[in-house]
Amino acid sequence: MSGELGARRRLLEERVRAFPDFPAPGVLFRDISPLVKDPIAFRTVIDILEAHLKTHYPEIDFIAGLDSRGFLFGPVLAQRLGIGCVLIRKKGKLPGPTESVSYALEYGQAELEIQSDALEPGEKVVLVDDLLATGGTMCAACELMKKLKAEVLECVVVIELKSLKGAEKLKPFPVYSLLQYD
Repeated sequence: MSGELGARRRLLEERVRAFPDFPAPGVLFRDISPLVKDPIAFRTVIDILEAHLKTHYPEIDFIAGLDSRGFLFGPVLAQRLGIGCVLIRKKGKLPGPTESVSYALEYGQAELEIQSDALEPGEKVVLVDDLLATGGTMCAACELMKKLKAEVLECVVVIELKSLKGAEKLKPFPVYSLLQYD
């Protein structure tokens, strides 16, 4: 880790709390609430993500924020980049015609959807969420992009739980994570 970037990431790590056995026994929950509460830490997340995306993807049409904590980062990041943000929601939360995908969670089943007219074929999209665990939610979001014929440039997360191998499930889509935990 480079000096300044390393120091910035350490600041973020200090703002993430761990809660064992939540929401189920054996799960170590990584809580971003203190990170969002701290304006300097939150701004640091957005600054790092903005710099990364500007460097690697000079042409992005939209950020797609995943329900629900992706909504904390996606719109702010989109605003910084001067582009729009589209919402990927849990089933039943969007009006009008939608596309949906079912997927498995670490502890259950769920469904994501997006409005059918949210993106045009060929538009370049970066998916944003707070956490990548097993990859189920992000993989479902990538499937939604495929249904709309949008191009996924990258899947961006604040935290990646490396031991759960979610990034492997997302191949060939690249994954960028600010913080990694085993």
